[in-house]
Amino acid sequence: MLMPRVRHRPRIAASALGLSLVELMVGIAVGLFVVAAAAMLVSTQLNDNRRVLLETQLQQDLRATADIITRELRRSGHWENAQSFLGAPPADNPYASVAFDADVPHEVGFTYFRPPSGAVPYGYTKQDSVLRTLLGAGVWQDLTDANTLRITSFNITPHYVEAAAVPVPCPNLCPDGSSDCWPERKLTVRDLVVEIAGEAVSDPTVKRSLRSVVRLRNDLVTSDPSADCPA
Repeated sequence: MLMPRVRHRPRIAASALGLSLVELMVGIAVGLFVVAAAAMLVSTQLNDNRRVLLETQLQQDLRATADIITRELRRSGHWENAQSFLGAPPADNPYASVAFDADVPHEVGFTYFRPPSGAVPYGYTKQDSVLRTLLGAGVWQDLTDANTLRITSFNITPHYVEAAAVPVPCPNLCPDGSSDCWPERKLTVRDLVVEIAGEAVSDPTVKRSLRSVVRLRNDLVTSDPSADCPA
């Protein structure tokens, strides 16, 4: 009697059976955690890079604005007839004054001679969140870009130091033979402290501020208008 042939299935190694559903789900979960961590790292780096770019742009805009303001303020009081100071009686510089309005704390005005246009008024003011510059009589122009930079503070503080009065050399002596009646001139050394603060429009948390001291090149020289050299 013939016995039926028994077929033996080949034994498959355990490593060739593949992954179970549980193992597959665990692997996917671990992979998602890794992808999420990598995405958070990339997002953090992108945000940090964006913030650094905003800070750099804000710093450059404020520095460029401060450079323009300080450069113009140094020219305040330039007079084409400055040699008239040496005369007797001395002439006062008509452009020497720097105007500060108590009702407008964020504004300054000054004048200097610039050829070929001559002496025209200049100034700076903060209107809302923009710094503006005065170019001639009544002509205001934006100095900062309101789309990228918001000015939060703009202050100019004068710091004046008055020196001792100096008598003006006159051609003739006083009737008593002395120089006591000669008119005197007072010299005032002027510094202006410029402070500007701003923030980025796209991210108000990005803030920067600058402070610079401007030494006016033209010192303030004043004399008594009623005093005159002896005849």
